[in-house]
Amino acid sequence: MAEAADFQGTSPSPARRWLRRTGAVLAGTPLLTGLLQLPAASPAEAAAPAAPRAASDDGSVAVSVDSLTPGAPAEGDTVTVSGTVTNKGKKTVTDASVGLRVGSLLDTRSSIDTVAKNSDDIGSPVGAEIDDKYTEKFSKLTPGVSQPYTISVPADELDLGQDGVYDLSVTLTGETSDQPWEQTLGVRHTFLPWQPDEADTKTKTTFMWPLISTVHMTAETGSDEEQTPVFHDDELAEEISPGGRLDRMVALGKDLDVTWVIDPDLLASVEAMTTRYEIPGENADDKNAVGGHQAVAKRWLTEVQKAVADKEVVALPFGDPDLASLAHHGTSVTGSLRHLKEATDVAAGTVESILHVTASTDFAWPVEGAVDPSIIKVSTSAGADKVITRGDTFEGGRDLTYTPTAPRPIGGGTTAVVADARLSTVFDGDMTRASASTQAVQRFLAQSLTLALQTDRPRSVVIAPQRTPSAAQAQTMAEAIGALQDSTWSQPQDLTAAAKSKPDPDAGTEVPPASAYPKSLRKQELPRSAFEQIARTQDKLDRFKVILSNPSRVVTPFGRALNRGMAASWRGRPAEAAIYRSGVETYLDTLSSQVRLIEKSDTKLSGRSATIPVTVQNNLVQGVEHLVLRLTSTNPTRLEIDGNAYEEQPIAVSGGHSQSVKFTTNANANGRATVVAQLYTQDGRPYGQPVTFDVKVTEITATVMLVIGGGVLLLVLAGFRMYTQRKRAAARQAEEREQENAADADAGDAKNPEASERRPTQESAPDTREDAPEQPSDPAPDTAPESADPSGTGERVDR
Repeated sequence: MAEAADFQGTSPSPARRWLRRTGAVLAGTPLLTGLLQLPAASPAEAAAPAAPRAASDDGSVAVSVDSLTPGAPAEGDTVTVSGTVTNKGKKTVTDASVGLRVGSLLDTRSSIDTVAKNSDDIGSPVGAEIDDKYTEKFSKLTPGVSQPYTISVPADELDLGQDGVYDLSVTLTGETSDQPWEQTLGVRHTFLPWQPDEADTKTKTTFMWPLISTVHMTAETGSDEEQTPVFHDDELAEEISPGGRLDRMVALGKDLDVTWVIDPDLLASVEAMTTRYEIPGENADDKNAVGGHQAVAKRWLTEVQKAVADKEVVALPFGDPDLASLAHHGTSVTGSLRHLKEATDVAAGTVESILHVTASTDFAWPVEGAVDPSIIKVSTSAGADKVITRGDTFEGGRDLTYTPTAPRPIGGGTTAVVADARLSTVFDGDMTRASASTQAVQRFLAQSLTLALQTDRPRSVVIAPQRTPSAAQAQTMAEAIGALQDSTWSQPQDLTAAAKSKPDPDAGTEVPPASAYPKSLRKQELPRSAFEQIARTQDKLDRFKVILSNPSRVVTPFGRALNRGMAASWRGRPAEAAIYRSGVETYLDTLSSQVRLIEKSDTKLSGRSATIPVTVQNNLVQGVEHLVLRLTSTNPTRLEIDGNAYEEQPIAVSGGHSQSVKFTTNANANGRATVVAQLYTQDGRPYGQPVTFDVKVTEITATVMLVIGGGVLLLVLAGFRMYTQRKRAAARQAEEREQENAADADAGDAKNPEASERRPTQESAPDTREDAPEQPSDPAPDTAPESADPSGTGERVDR
């Protein structure tokens, strides 16, 4: 019965077979005794063959392979396998044993996929067990309890034959209380690549190492001179902090022979964090919080600079735009391709200014390498002549028994660089568990070696993994690349060199049709409405920038924000993408509304002509110019603006100021006239909202003029009378003073005759004019003589 429980392909040792047979005899003795006491069986039942006893707890023990070193052993190496065994059943397993089995040679890439898919199926074939001394035993395995194991075997003991990939299985055998015989209760299949000698023709392998993140910066900047950037979250700080995803990508990638594929937006965002940056509060009333990860940002950029030194760097268009969405939904929207061209133009300069390396912008990378003719057309419209595709969406060729080399000329001077699908997707999924990571590494090495053994032709293989690997995925990728770099069948190559290598003449070069584009990817694309909103925002930006004295303060942040609105990272997040695009447009509307006309109330015009002021307010930090203010009368027969239906005046207002502009109006008739004030750009496009107000015209009649004239005449007469009275009063005062002076003089002469004799009389006073006749003295003047000196503090000055 023990032999019947073995699986096809096993070859137990003589000692093990003797033990199994002895156990079967001992187990069968009480059964035989019981049968003797039962009634005799019918002839038909007696003729039926005895069925092998099946283990009801098959697969009740989970076996994991958490480590396998070295991943690709050479002669003289010792292979060490470690992991855990966990009893998932309800019964205790006794006499458990963990052993290694080397199965058959897996000579096709599809056979590797099959084994990986059924890696824990105890019904799948397993190889011969290695000697008992390379096993680990457990007296019992309690339900729900895990036990670690480690088995080390010299490579020479594995009895490996020709070069290739072998199915290496870790099995657990044991017994349970209701099935007291040895049986396989758990298995884990993995892969053991074997090529101890250097290959005559090595595969040239290119591994793309992506530095890409999601969108973090907004279009908003501070009003200060430095234009403090505003981030909508602080998640980027977590990614670049020690242990974060992007920190691990840089730390792991610096020691690998890889091609760095970088989104310039990531570099620009981190550089913005090296100074002061802000993060909006949780509610609208909160002030922006100041980000405090400047030191982390500086450290990360320094590490990136060191990592990419002397390495090939490929710069994606700024913001990593979704090329497939643009091709399928954006090309029909005017201006969409313009954004792709701008994103490509700034890419190389951004990378060079921050990392001090020259980056290539010749490559386009659609999401998951899926292409159709429209995607190829869009990808190359901005200047790229190489499109990174993937083998599962691009035909390999007719009747090929091997994987062709990566470059494929597809016409028009464009090269499709076809990444290997199996090698590119092996690191998808959760790699936080050691068993999953180890399995991915071994599967990667197995696929690479099997590919290399397909043919002696020299080939270039490109590996394009997921765009934003997690930290665990990056760790697994680094382990796989490190093992591959130490292998005997592969050598590293840059992406540019791979694209320029000689194409395989038998490889397929036909671009898949639009109908072949994966539906799962099409569902995640940005809709047409997204590109329409981007175009609408761009149109508003074009109208706004022409009035600014320093347009770069607005054009640059908004231009980059529009690039981010097309990012491939928005896939699967339609609501967040819509919120981001709306936020960009709303903020631009807010800035534009800072230059506006002040509302006016209705005005009364009491006369044939008058001046109407209109005020322009500029609440921006910078000045505005190249604006024209037009005042229009909707009823020019009643009210004219400077003799016409409207008048225009140029406007220039400094930042934070207002300016009033005066318009001359002429009234032709009484009544109410509506007037419209509107700002225009120099190209004649309206800017902002118009201001409308009414002007009530009241004509001045002849009777009113007569009344006003009579009032003026009365004022003149009253003034003349006051003048005459003041003059007469002054003359009387002067005469009285003269009489008083004469009386005083006579009194003094009577007391002092000598003084009287000395004082000349008026008649005897000498004449100061020659031959002038004697005349009585002039009367006193009406007013005192004017003086040029300022009047005293207490003086009253008539004006």
